[in-house]
Amino acid sequence: MSMCMVVTEAVPARLRGRLAVWLLEVRAGVYVGDISRRIREMIWYQVEELAEEGNVVMAWATNTESGYDFVTYGTNRREPVDMDGLRLVRFIPQS
Repeated sequence: MSMCMVVTEAVPARLRGRLAVWLLEVRAGVYVGDISRRIREMIWYQVEELAEEGNVVMAWATNTESGYDFVTYGTNRREPVDMDGLRLVRFIPQS
């Protein structure tokens, strides 16, 4: 089990409902919980199937150097990048 956080933006209500089954919604579109890897992967599958035009980031605690890992879905101005094995986020300026 590890701490997991999911932040959603502009996703359908049915995805938010699915997330609320497994995680606690502490703010609108922000979910947290202590879940297993299997549940985390199942939740991410639901995100990929139901998020439509929205965007989502999921972050969880790991035993890596940074102490966390994350995945993203959809388009937004923050883009994940790998810098020598360290996962960071690049901010894309508006055109």
